[in-house]
Amino acid sequence: MSGARPEQGRLTRDNDLSKTEDTRRVIEGMVDGLNDHKINGIGAFFHEAFRWMGNAGCGTKNGLTEFQDNWQRPFQAAFSDKVCIDEARLFSGEWAAAFGAQHATHTGEFMGIAPTGKRVEIRYMDFWKVSEGRIVDNWVMVDFPHVMRQLGVDPFNGQGWEAYDKGERVPPRPNHNK
Repeated sequence: MSGARPEQGRLTRDNDLSKTEDTRRVIEGMVDGLNDHKINGIGAFFHEAFRWMGNAGCGTKNGLTEFQDNWQRPFQAAFSDKVCIDEARLFSGEWAAAFGAQHATHTGEFMGIAPTGKRVEIRYMDFWKVSEGRIVDNWVMVDFPHVMRQLGVDPFNGQGWEAYDKGERVPPRPNHNK
């Protein structure tokens, strides 16, 4: 890359490291609440106007009500007996991150797929910003293609790049002459 470099880490520039334990308590309590399948009581962990920003297929939820109505309720309707397990957690000041998987049973419609009764793994990554004891921002990646494949649907129509890993496809060579 030539020229000026883009600004990096803008959101964490003023991170208050003295808030690490407060952030840990909020996130641990929130995950317990999700594992207890709380919807109405979850507001104890989220600011009323927080932002939940998900990847394609998940959408963006602005505020607690949108999160409850447009994420939690549809998710719990599609997947029952859900247990969330963070495999790794990082806490630094007002910021936290985790990745792991939810294990659930597909008992309601999901992405147009009728209930199968299959037990599935729903992988995710989360980044949270906590301010004044509540989550104000949540960046989320949920691996819905992985879930769909477990339910017998290939969202990539056979064109997934896993074929490169298996040697079934030769990666294209970059064209640097442009």
